[in-house]
Amino acid sequence: MQEWMIAMLVISVLLVLRDMAKTILAGRNGKVREQLPVDESHPQKEKVERYAASFQKLADTFYGMPYRKDYLSGKQVETIVHDVCDKVCSHCYQREICWGEQAQNMYHGAEAMIRAMEEGSEEPVQKVKSDWMSVCSRFSQFYETINDGFTRERQKLMWDNRMIESRLAVAQQLTEISKILEMVSQDLYDISQAEPKFTEELRKNLKKRHIVLKQVWVMDKVEGRRQVFLNMRARSGQCISMTEVAQILSKECGTAMAPISGSRCIVNGEYHTVHFVEDVSYQMLYGVAKLTREREKVSGDNYICRQEDGGRFVMCLSDGMGSGMEACKESEVVVELLEQFMESGFSQETAAKMVNSALVLKGQDGMFSTLDICAVDLYTGICNFLKAGASATFIKRDHWVEAISSESLAAGLVQQLDFETASRKLYHGDYLIMMTDGVLDALPVEREEETMKEIIMDVHEETPKEMSRGILERVLGYSDYCAKDDMTVLVAGMWKK
Repeated sequence: MQEWMIAMLVISVLLVLRDMAKTILAGRNGKVREQLPVDESHPQKEKVERYAASFQKLADTFYGMPYRKDYLSGKQVETIVHDVCDKVCSHCYQREICWGEQAQNMYHGAEAMIRAMEEGSEEPVQKVKSDWMSVCSRFSQFYETINDGFTRERQKLMWDNRMIESRLAVAQQLTEISKILEMVSQDLYDISQAEPKFTEELRKNLKKRHIVLKQVWVMDKVEGRRQVFLNMRARSGQCISMTEVAQILSKECGTAMAPISGSRCIVNGEYHTVHFVEDVSYQMLYGVAKLTREREKVSGDNYICRQEDGGRFVMCLSDGMGSGMEACKESEVVVELLEQFMESGFSQETAAKMVNSALVLKGQDGMFSTLDICAVDLYTGICNFLKAGASATFIKRDHWVEAISSESLAAGLVQQLDFETASRKLYHGDYLIMMTDGVLDALPVEREEETMKEIIMDVHEETPKEMSRGILERVLGYSDYCAKDDMTVLVAGMWKK
């Protein structure tokens, strides 16, 4: 099942890449083909939309199948009762009496016993057992046999529910793929050639710096932020820094432009296409302080902090169940999957759903990990929080601290997991403080968040690294400097560029 899901994801990505190659930058003999007019009838756009519809239709077939059951069906109860009759009652001298004119009462009594077992409470079971002891001469054998049948059918129901959860996980993955392809069909063909006037002015200015500009494409996407693609090379054996190119482009665009992360540092004698985007308004610096549980060599906490091409700074913190190597592996899978999904352009909620589905499909009973995500838009300062079983996140600004709390379940426990989300506007000088539950659990019971706010206000260090250390040192003072669980404090500060 997992291999099939992964294969579907790979196929969808390959299809998208193929269409991009065909319609945007594909060329022959070094000549870039002109793009087709962008409209609703664009043939490649329609093809990607058909891909999206196909994936959604496949997902709908999974959603249309039976859902999980919490109780045994009437047919399963009937099977248990008939099995008990064959094994116990068939050799009983009272069979003709019990299953003759009293058959209906006997069946309802056996069904009541099974339903009492389903409730899991001892009192209803004891009541039904006492009623049966007065009418059945083989009660002990009858009860043991009916209990064996119930255990067997209950186990079968649990396996059926696990299969249903796996099917729903695949259906959710297919739905997310469909949404992504729909988004791609809208965005893929927004790239167009720049206006001739803009291209000529830019070509003249770059020529003065010994740069030959071959082609310019522009793409205006989210909130009017411009993106520019320059196909260029240096001449006369020159090597020009990309920073200088960005300065020239910024002057022509009237706004600060910067090459995306991972771009080439210089322009040399070969033609290359470089992607420039509007520069962000804010920058983030982060620091972390960690402490492993006593008598453990490996922490079960893992985290990532990264700035993405779309101007989004992402912090993710995951706490694996328990401590030690197994907990570390579990949380490591969570952060690595999230990093890959969000790096590919997925929203944090979509990425979290897909990670949760992967953990459910993994199917290891009792294994789960908390999920804590902060994604900051470095253009606007808006921070989106997503939590699944995670501890509170704190925002420090000047002389006050706010807590963003959560009561949702951890990832990997159930397929239809309800993530708790929130949004806040951050400003210059604000700090984001994330932590695992081992930190808050070391503080006085029922006053964890209030005590943590006092600790944060008492820390006067300005660098995120020193602040995280200061918080962890003060927390340890409440537990006699003994780490009863893995402890991680992740701090990030935001400043205007």
